[in-house]
Amino acid sequence: MSHDASIWPNEAMCLPLWLVRDSELAAFKATHPELASWIEQNGFTGERHRVLVVPGARGEIAGAIVGLGTIAEWGQLAWWHVSGLPDRLPARDFRLASELPSLCLQQVLTGWFHGSYRLSRFKSASPAVARARLACPIGVDGSTLVRQASALHWARDLINAPSNELGPEELATAGADLAREFAAEFRCLEGDELLAQNFPLIHAVGRASSRAPRLIDLRWGDPRHPTVTLVGKGVCFDSGGLDIKGSAGMALMKKDMGGAAIALGLARSLMARQAPIRLRVMIPAVENSISGTAYRPGDVVRSRRGLTVEIGNTDAEGRLILADALTEADSERPSLLLDFSTLTGAARVALGPELPAVFCNDPVLVEEIRRCGEQESDPVWPMPLWDPYDEELVSRVADLNNVSSSAFAGAIFGALFLRRFISSTQSWAHFDLYAWNARERPGRPVGAEAQCLRLADRLILERFGQ
Repeated sequence: MSHDASIWPNEAMCLPLWLVRDSELAAFKATHPELASWIEQNGFTGERHRVLVVPGARGEIAGAIVGLGTIAEWGQLAWWHVSGLPDRLPARDFRLASELPSLCLQQVLTGWFHGSYRLSRFKSASPAVARARLACPIGVDGSTLVRQASALHWARDLINAPSNELGPEELATAGADLAREFAAEFRCLEGDELLAQNFPLIHAVGRASSRAPRLIDLRWGDPRHPTVTLVGKGVCFDSGGLDIKGSAGMALMKKDMGGAAIALGLARSLMARQAPIRLRVMIPAVENSISGTAYRPGDVVRSRRGLTVEIGNTDAEGRLILADALTEADSERPSLLLDFSTLTGAARVALGPELPAVFCNDPVLVEEIRRCGEQESDPVWPMPLWDPYDEELVSRVADLNNVSSSAFAGAIFGALFLRRFISSTQSWAHFDLYAWNARERPGRPVGAEAQCLRLADRLILERFGQ
């Protein structure tokens, strides 16, 4: 989607759009008696996602009413209440005719932008489809909304890209282009350079592919500002390695770089609003493939931190590449360190695909994360770094194993493994997310989802300012 000024229609030329809760329908009809009969004849009760088009005197479209359902308070309005409207409304220009609190306005416009996203570039015949547009209300910072929408859409584009189009090299190119756009420093280690610069776990996971592994490293901002470091898992395709996945397990593995896409999208948003931080973004980018050079179950690899890791399962590769990147990130003791990864199926078993798990070493930070997620309708659920389980990562031949022998608590074991590589950073959070819409809903088609991006954007804004 193009994010230029043309997305904002002239409010004076727009049709009215009313958002109505079922509890206030009677009051709405009383204040709009000219609409009351039409509402009653159509059996409109303000039910959620219901759209009622209002006709004019000559049968033309004169406006629309949208039901919000049983929202008790306006503070409960979430962006998904309106994200389906670009498709459900007639292809006209609308203005909000309902008076809403400022936070609700942000939710409505964010949801509208989110619902306007479409992936169609791979279809040979995809005619342009006209969609409804919404005017930016007076007093709302439209540039901020466009900035965040651009970051969200770009991240979703990266996740949706098929693996034959987006491998480690192409992901590095995306990072380089982003750095160039915002005059950031950019560095990329490739192939055997990873061994020379002591990133052995990243090299081990990615060396079997004909597409060389990489470590993408972007820096931006004033060094005098607090350091915020983002780390994203960039497994561009995951076959499972020698512990190969079944075909069903491999079907969505193009999205295994979802954490990388979210970290890059968040970086775009932060740089676009000139956040007063020293930003660093690290993306270990690999393809977990099978060949004669593949790493094997039972191999022992020394990590960047110096800990030796026995490979219990080659399909637990994400934590390995993150370990080396987190070790480097932790060495600078950033004020805030966030990592994003599609790390474990266990997190999905526990919480489902729509609720990412967050693990954190700072109780104050985790509460801020939870609250920001609620405010942004970008929810997460705190999970414990349960110390008694840490001993389950024991290895008879190395300092630790990359998996536990237990069939339980897989998401916790993944987080505990990563914590072994955090020694200096006081505020670290690990997001174990799905990065995908598994079912069709209004405004949220099956496909990529940039989970936790808006949450983290708000968190950093609140912690470090504009």
